[in-house]
Amino acid sequence: DDIQPATCWTCKSPDVPRMMQAMGVEAFYNQKWSAMGSEIVNPIGCADCHDTETMDLRISRPALIEAFGRMGKDITKATHQEMRSLVCAQCHVEYYFRKENKYLTFPWDKGTSMEDVEKYYDEMDYYDYIHAISKTPILKAQHPDFEIAQLGIHAQRGVACADCHMPYMSQGGMKFSDHHIQSPLNYIDRTCQVCHRESEEVLRKNVYDRQRMANEIRNKLEKELAAAHIEAKFAWDKGATEASMKPVLRYIRQAQWRWDYGVASHGASFHAPQEVTRILSNGLERALQARLAISKVLAKLGFTGDVPMPDISTKEKAQRYIGLNPEELQANKKKFLDVVVPKWVEQAKQKQRI
Repeated sequence: DDIQPATCWTCKSPDVPRMMQAMGVEAFYNQKWSAMGSEIVNPIGCADCHDTETMDLRISRPALIEAFGRMGKDITKATHQEMRSLVCAQCHVEYYFRKENKYLTFPWDKGTSMEDVEKYYDEMDYYDYIHAISKTPILKAQHPDFEIAQLGIHAQRGVACADCHMPYMSQGGMKFSDHHIQSPLNYIDRTCQVCHRESEEVLRKNVYDRQRMANEIRNKLEKELAAAHIEAKFAWDKGATEASMKPVLRYIRQAQWRWDYGVASHGASFHAPQEVTRILSNGLERALQARLAISKVLAKLGFTGDVPMPDISTKEKAQRYIGLNPEELQANKKKFLDVVVPKWVEQAKQKQRI
């Protein structure tokens, strides 16, 4: 927990804007994550999206405002309907921490498409980590929910996140948004059927059908991508040079980015099924290109057989193959939940934060 910066807390609590105001935004980001444990204790609440005096929708996190500014857009000009998505876009997006100061940044300077963000990272030679098996400089997608959703038919027709995830309801003659944020499939009569006249059964099936179609390509991509990483290691072990592996690593980086960009986005197969299918298909093509390139490298090294594959059929087997100890991971998690969290809660109570 001393490795992570306080930036990781940004989307977790209304306590964050309070601490940013007290400390300064950059100073907050530069703190250790563990140092904020007794301060960031309340769950997402009203102040994350609403002005505490007027209850008007507001942006409480600076990263979104800054990203709009760099794109030449004034977020204060957003309509109320646009704000019903933008308050979600404060957190449900792709982002990274600048390496020099852990400053939370949305990589939208060139645009918000998958390729735009990839180009942004490529031009600054950015990577999140070097893959331990294939030695690929990996881009780790976070959860580009807003970016992908904007490319779907609902967003293009002016439907906001809140229309489906916080549908209107009436009580005592008052109409207001339901703040029990959850899947729209849990109350189809107040979400889908506001616009669509099909039955709940048909509408639900439409969603699941789209998920299955996207998952079909995702599963194929995962299989080819995992094989590419393992085959790349085999090539390195056989004496492959950095020059010969350069195109291989480029293909793997691109394939992994497309897999992660599609998979990490919650609801992508419904929000924009054509776009997420396009992204995953492009990823599959690049994973196959990577494997083809590896086979050429191995052929030049005198190896023409099949690369031996480890048994990674279960999560535990895959963890052990890459050098992780599942028992140690579970023990550390238990210690955190049983020891560290209660300590933070007690300190927060003493400070009257909760």
